[in-house]
Amino acid sequence: MEEKTTPFFHLQYSDETSADLRGRQSVRTTFKLSERSIDALSILAGQLGIKQKSLFDHLIEDTQALRMIASEFVNVGQAAQRVAKTYVISRKTLESLERVSEQYNTPRDALVEYSIERILPLLVREKEKHSKRKILMEELQDYLQRGTALLAQTEEDLGRDDPLFIEIFNMMRSVNSCCRELEQCLLRGNKIESF
Repeated sequence: MEEKTTPFFHLQYSDETSADLRGRQSVRTTFKLSERSIDALSILAGQLGIKQKSLFDHLIEDTQALRMIASEFVNVGQAAQRVAKTYVISRKTLESLERVSEQYNTPRDALVEYSIERILPLLVREKEKHSKRKILMEELQDYLQRGTALLAQTEEDLGRDDPLFIEIFNMMRSVNSCCRELEQCLLRGNKIESF
């Protein structure tokens, strides 16, 4: 019987691949930002169900937008009070931010602040959606109440062992479960109301 051998593959990583892997490494860095920007980033990440790191990386890795912000930056002084806030971001994002900051002689904090400002229209849209969700949730709760009443009527008229009762019961159990999950979603979104 012939013995099968597994060929050895020698994996070699190029410097480019290694640098890309190091670029994905998370680092902590602190920025001085307005409370409005800190809140906007936090609320939108929560509303979209993503990590702040992902949103932050998405904003800052857009080097074209960063360069545009840096080239149009005018130091308007310290009108708004700034708060030191530490974020976890990717090393690649931090390097990109520092490169643009140095190239255009623009403060990192300002680049971050104005990058976050770019998401405000999205936050406004999410706030409008949240208001609509609340209205639709009221309608869904009304639907649940009417379904529960129908279930009670079916039980009274046909009994618990009737196929129609069983199907309506299963349907209402699903609707009830859905309502509870949506209520939790709305609770998480309540932070957006005060923005």
